[in-house]
Amino acid sequence: MNRLDVNRTARPARLLRLAGAALMLIALSGCAGWGARQRPQLAPAPPAPEPFALNSFELRDDTDVVGRLRYTTVQGEETLLDIARAYDLGYDEILAANPGVDPWTPASGQRVLLPTAHVLPDAPREGIVINLAARRLYYYPPRHDGEPARVVTHPIGIGREGWATPLGRTKVAKKHAAPAWTVPATIRREHAAKGDPLPAVVPPGPENPLGSHALRLGWSSILIHGTSKPAGIGMRVSHGCMQLYPEDIAPLFEAVPVGTPVTVVDQPYLAGVGADGLLLEAHEPVKPMSGTRREAAVTRAIEAAIARHRLQDTALVDLDLAQAHAGRHAGYPLPIDASAPAQDAYLAALPAAPPLPSPHEAPVGQGDWYVDLGRFKSENNARRLVAMLTHQGPPIPALRLPGDGQHRVLAGPYPSKALASAAARRIERDLSETGQPIRLAPAVASNAAPPSAMLP
Repeated sequence: MNRLDVNRTARPARLLRLAGAALMLIALSGCAGWGARQRPQLAPAPPAPEPFALNSFELRDDTDVVGRLRYTTVQGEETLLDIARAYDLGYDEILAANPGVDPWTPASGQRVLLPTAHVLPDAPREGIVINLAARRLYYYPPRHDGEPARVVTHPIGIGREGWATPLGRTKVAKKHAAPAWTVPATIRREHAAKGDPLPAVVPPGPENPLGSHALRLGWSSILIHGTSKPAGIGMRVSHGCMQLYPEDIAPLFEAVPVGTPVTVVDQPYLAGVGADGLLLEAHEPVKPMSGTRREAAVTRAIEAAIARHRLQDTALVDLDLAQAHAGRHAGYPLPIDASAPAQDAYLAALPAAPPLPSPHEAPVGQGDWYVDLGRFKSENNARRLVAMLTHQGPPIPALRLPGDGQHRVLAGPYPSKALASAAARRIERDLSETGQPIRLAPAVASNAAPPSAMLP
């Protein structure tokens, strides 16, 4: 085993042994010389439930890790996107934490790991700190006398390839409620080439990509804002801006004053000390790394955590285990002490999360015009398409009609053929699925299976 010589278990183990000896002495002195009838033994009280915090945490000066890994189970036909949004997680991080689970059609009852623990970035804890590799924003509100320090964290969408989000330090320059979007010429040309022309200015409303609120930064054309496409949160989807869920941008907008410092870092490998010892959190780097560079970055992160806590003489780290975790890029903290349990056993012992409803609501259309997207022999394929439609931005109403061993998928309803035709063009452009506008009697659509996001 390749180890970094820092045994942090030696001292706590000794303290536990001393505490046990002291308790034994107290117990012996308390009962010596007494022959009274013993009291019946009572069953031990169940442990108190662990406190649950969604995205706001108290901080001590030595806090490295906030939150706690937990799990939930799929209910009905909900998607991983519904679960991610319920627990304020992004698309990439919930997929990385649950490899092999279909994001659109997970099986009912499927156990889902919630990566709701985070190692804080190695950056000044002031204002807004963004770690691009983790697709996550951290806001450190100003500390007032007598109040504990806090951090608020949310998942974000960041710049896609070719539109990288910049690194460095800037500040919040302006705040815009209900912002209009002045579309840059480069983006207008890009959309026009895809058959999706944009106006010079997109007014406020449900189709505005900036969402309901925007924080303009000191960098030209770079904002922290909401979105009309919540399913993209946690991914590389933007033209360089940082996007938040609608329910996250509104309170952040209210809390953050103009002039707040903003620091953007790219730290795929983060190490820190938490309740489970020394932990490593590994994300897929925004810029690919060679194996040698990755190993060096992991070692530096571990050494920095050890130095922060002055554990040079007391901790014992399994570097082979740490590098193995780093190579998997699971996106959540895992123990790397030499005494760490096996990963499967560690994850199996996690507590359940309280059930939370998803803010996502399946859209409801009106009218009797639909886009017929065909019949599917596979129920899962039909469910997947319905889920993808209802999570579009803006969402598209859709339903599934089972019958004769097949599943018919319809988008709609719409009040007119023209609107159904426009929806068909958008579906083909966004999802490469072709469909034909049709008119159906209400009785036909009444046999539909409910959209996945409408189920609990």
